[in-house]
Amino acid sequence: MADVAPHGLHHVTAIAEDPQRNVDFYTTVLGLRLVKRTVNFDAPNTYHLYYGDASGRPSTLLTFFPWPGAPNGRQGTGLTTATAFSIPPESLGWWQTRLQQLGVDADEPVARADEEVLRLRDPDGLVIELVASDGDTRSGWDGVSAIPADNAVRGLFSVTMTEQLLDPTAEMLAGMLGMRHGADSPDGSRFVMSGGAEGTAVDVRPSNASRGLQAAGTVHHIAFRAPDHETQVKWREQLIESGVNVTEILDRQYFTSIYFREPGGVLLEIATDQPGFTVDEPLLELGQHLKLPPWLEPDREHIQASLPPLRVPPASRPDDLDR
Repeated sequence: MADVAPHGLHHVTAIAEDPQRNVDFYTTVLGLRLVKRTVNFDAPNTYHLYYGDASGRPSTLLTFFPWPGAPNGRQGTGLTTATAFSIPPESLGWWQTRLQQLGVDADEPVARADEEVLRLRDPDGLVIELVASDGDTRSGWDGVSAIPADNAVRGLFSVTMTEQLLDPTAEMLAGMLGMRHGADSPDGSRFVMSGGAEGTAVDVRPSNASRGLQAAGTVHHIAFRAPDHETQVKWREQLIESGVNVTEILDRQYFTSIYFREPGGVLLEIATDQPGFTVDEPLLELGQHLKLPPWLEPDREHIQASLPPLRVPPASRPDDLDR
């Protein structure tokens, strides 16, 4: 058993094809706030777009690398195949009607264990689930007038990993990473982190499907929360001692990160909660400007010229953020 355990999901990062279509869908249809417009630090000729609640708190974040012209990916084993958000339980019917009116590709709600789930797909085919959840006290982002605050998406609820073999992945999650083995179902097993009821579940589903292809419409990686740098260092040391190939601690400007793969091939990250998204722009202006880390600022002119124009939602009124 690990000496430390993740405190929940930090963020999920996926791949998209068209950045403007991506912004329009997640800010307008799902009502998330664009909290940071930056670039992929490892490939700065593409955006890295972050969506979340009013301040982009860990456990509310879905982020994207939109690569124009990227081919469509294929769901399958070795990938995270669903990203679930929490919504108030009484809002499930409201969301079903909204998605139908907007022509979003969505299924009928289904009962799954103790949950009601509405599954949809974004314009690239990425699978998003809205889970009616009683215990979520987060307020979400209420800056979209078409989405009443009582129906707003609260934050991440869970992720689903699809694997050819369940046991090796389960051993890492429950043994090495210290997650609690929760309920089993005909679809697989749930593992729960120690951070409470909000954004702490990882579902692992065995499948005989072919291996997935990571491209547009698929998840790139999932990140777990480390509350501070010291905890992240302990994680890295423990993973190395267990024979896992782990990166150095990398500066991602808004958090620091380590990366490694679980036995089935899913890329995992452990990211710190701090310093957060207001480190380089005020809360009221989050997402309004292209932000670059200090080491990329000298290349700003070249980087901006390589990126397609992007229209982003206007900054919110101060009273929107004070509630």
